[in-house]
Amino acid sequence: MDKKNALRAGALAAGTTLMMLLMSSPASALIRDDGDDPGPGLSVVETLGLYVVLPIVIFLAIAGLVMLGDKSRKQQKQG
Repeated sequence: MDKKNALRAGALAAGTTLMMLLMSSPASALIRDDGDDPGPGLSVVETLGLYVVLPIVIFLAIAGLVMLGDKSRKQQKQG
């Protein structure tokens, strides 16, 4: 009975998603709004740096700061 409920839930979710995609209007990216002044596009290197490299660097910096704080607490408890 559990498989049947899971299958029903999956079918419902898939059907809902499909209907939302079919009923939604396109983004109309070709028609500019009044006052719209887009800047120049990003190159591939800029895009990868902004959306891949920068988040990884920020994550590593935060993780490093957390590890430094954890090490200082361990040293204080041992002493």
